[in-house]
Amino acid sequence: MRTAAHPLRFAGCVELRQTLDVHAHDERELMSRIAEVPADSVYFHTFGYFLRHHPLTTAYGNDFARWAALEIGDRALAERLAVVDPFAFPRLDALRDHLVAILGDHLQRHAVGGRLEFDRAFHFQRSHIVEVPLGLGAATLAEFRAGLARVDESAIYLHTVETRVRARRAEAFPTWLRDGLGMPELAERFERVDPYLTTLERVRGRLLGFVDEALEDGRG
Repeated sequence: MRTAAHPLRFAGCVELRQTLDVHAHDERELMSRIAEVPADSVYFHTFGYFLRHHPLTTAYGNDFARWAALEIGDRALAERLAVVDPFAFPRLDALRDHLVAILGDHLQRHAVGGRLEFDRAFHFQRSHIVEVPLGLGAATLAEFRAGLARVDESAIYLHTVETRVRARRAEAFPTWLRDGLGMPELAERFERVDPYLTTLERVRGRLLGFVDEALEDGRG
């Protein structure tokens, strides 16, 4: 049985939100505001979406698409924004530029409605992610499997989404599998999992399936 040189320490996370004094009352303002808000606000409304939403809302993919669909009733725009996979972009600025380009093209092609009241406007936010040690570790693949099945959804988000995009104290699952357990093939399978348009529980299920296959094959 493989034993890691250093154990993985599972951690969950808590999201502390901050509402910015930046708002959009229509599609044109949304385009302008996305172009100018801090990068961590773009992150909050795209990557951070996966931490806050569940099966009934994941179909929108990000907060911008959800607002376009539910508040301004612009289905054409909502559909275009919803298919933007943030994990397909190497940098946040590239993701931001793509969102702005979609809105610019949409405004050229379609007449837009009137301005919304303040309570229905898009209110930009950002957040600070606080890591919370769970007191749970793993030094073998079997222990990792037990921890992966047990931890709450915030730990799945932290170790698979947050660590993929931003530097954290917590270790990304693929990094530990590759460097700690010496299992590059399993690490690569973990890296190929894309949380876009799915739920963290479904991500957990896929990861557990990969681990179970490795354990059955005697690779753990």
